Order: sequence, then structure tokens, then C-alpha cells
Amino acid sequence: MGNSSDGFLRILGNWRNILRARLTPEEQLQDYFALCLACHHATVATFVPTDVDTKIRGIVWRESRDPAVLRPMLRLALASRGWTEDGISVRSVRGVSGHNGEHWSAIAAGLGRMLEIGDIASAEEAQAAIESEIDREQAIFDEVAAERDAELDLLRLSMTLSHNRGDLTQGMGFWKKTPQTTPLIEHFAERGRFSLAVRIYQHTGLSTEGHRNYPLRPVKALRRSPATLLPLGPFLDEWGSVVANLEESSEVLAALVTGCKRVQGQQGYYRAVAGMLAASSGAFERAAARMPNGAKSLLRDAEMRKLIHVPRISFESMMRKRARTALAMFSEKSCSA
Repeated sequence: MGNSSDGFLRILGNWRNILRARLTPEEQLQDYFALCLACHHATVATFVPTDVDTKIRGIVWRESRDPAVLRPMLRLALASRGWTEDGISVRSVRGVSGHNGEHWSAIAAGLGRMLEIGDIASAEEAQAAIESEIDREQAIFDEVAAERDAELDLLRLSMTLSHNRGDLTQGMGFWKKTPQTTPLIEHFAERGRFSLAVRIYQHTGLSTEGHRNYPLRPVKALRRSPATLLPLGPFLDEWGSVVANLEESSEVLAALVTGCKRVQGQQGYYRAVAGMLAASSGAFERAAARMPNGAKSLLRDAEMRKLIHVPRISFESMMRKRARTALAMFSEKSCSA
């Protein structure tokens, strides 16, 4: 079921298969892994992701030592790289997304387990997939870094590659250190570090945008349509103009205003509010009037009003300058090193 672009939807649509009476425990394990992997793919970029990371990155893999049981799980993890992101994420940048990191974290879990049980051929297949993805993402990043007027995509890629790097590290987090796994742990400690991307990510302040959007989770109106899926922050002006048209715009605005206060250092929520304001000042004020008193008070704050009145072009110009400065600074350091 999983070997197609909509494989995760087919798995989810047939979840009852796991309840069949004639399934062996090994088959149930495989079906459970498939269900977790599909749930994770379908929700990881949404406001309410399913919390199955540790299962697909380690726990389920440790329920068996039989290569005949684990190989189909690895094949599914490899096939998941072809699952579509349409309708579940709008965070892809030049063909690179956080889903790529989620995929290789599960593949890395399988790689470590295959090494532990001595299935070298399967381990080599898993490693080759990870190595290939590292090369692909690095090549795209390098192309954008050399491209004129591509600073915003460079920032988005810096954020994505930094997160993907973390996913690879977490995928190896369940590995037992053995003579087989230790050299590979050391290898991946250097390989795919995306050091320039990580430095840009940290230096330009994007690391504060890496939160899980808890303030927006209670707003059910945001989960009705792919049109309101959240892009990569902090560039949320356009998204703000979309949610400004929701009937529940006051709920969204209240959540954003509260989030500005709760998530220190981030800029994305301010930009979303700015986008709502730019869409229609009249509609904005009507939405603000329907908010709870606490949110109204936060919106009246002088610093809040100052930040949401920064024009989009000014904000993005500032971020472009930060990107160019960081790129020049850390590229020079890399060359001198």
C-alpha cells in the first residue's frame, strides 16, 4: 500500500487491517510501524502533529531481531520518500522540506538496527539513501547561496537543513554503540553537518522560529483547509492575509497576539498579524474588537503596535541584508579554515 505517492493515505484508510485476527505478532508489528509512519507523514507539518517520533526512530525497530520482519519496514521507510506533501505541508523550498529529515530519521533508525543484527546489505541500502539525500540538499543549498536575489530562500533552506540535521542525529539516538555502529556515528558527525546553513540559521535569528506553534493549536478553524497550513516563519505576511478572511479571524488574531508574548524572540507571529492588518484595516479592527480582553490589552502594547506596522517590504529587506551578511561572514571563515 505504501509504495505510491499517496501511500500514506492508503495506509491510513486501511488502518483496520491491523485488527485482523489471523495476523501474527510480527505482521502486527509491521502494520503498526506503517500506521505510525503514515500518521507522522500526514501531520508533522500541521498544527497538531502525532507524537510517534520515538516509535518510528527506535522503539518499534527494537521489537524484533528477525531480518525478515525488519526488511519490509525498511522498504516502507525508503518508499515514504516518494509520498506527496500536497495538502499536508507548504514548507518545501526548492524541493527540500522538513519531511526529508523526517524520512531519513526513520531510515537511520533502520540502518542502526540492521547493523546491530548483522544485515549488512540492508544497512548499506539505508546508508546510501541517507548519503544521497545529504548530497542533494547540500547541492541545492549551494546553488541558492550563489544565486542573486535569493536571500529569503537561502534563509528558508538554512532553517530546513538545520532541522533536518537534527532529525538525522535523533534517528541515530537509539543506536547501541557497537564496533559496527560507532564508525558510522563518527562519520555522520561530520558528514551532512550543513555547517554553513546552521551558522546562517543561528546568526540571523531564525532559530527562535523553530517552535511548535502551541499558541495556534486550539484554533480549529486553521485545521479545516490546506489553505491555512503554516509556511516557514518568519515570512508569514501572506499567510496572515489569508487567515484574515476566516469567519474566526478574531480567534486567530487572539492566538497570534498571545503567541507574540509567549514565544520570546520570534518574529513570525508579528508578521502574520501585520499581514492581517494589511489585508483590511477595517476587518482587522472588527476582529480585534471580538478578542478577549487579555488579547486586546496585548494588542494595545506600544511595542506590539510598532512591530506590526513595519511594512512587509521593510522587514524582508532587513532579513535579506542579514542573510547576505551571514553568508559573507561564514563563507570567508569556511574558506580560511
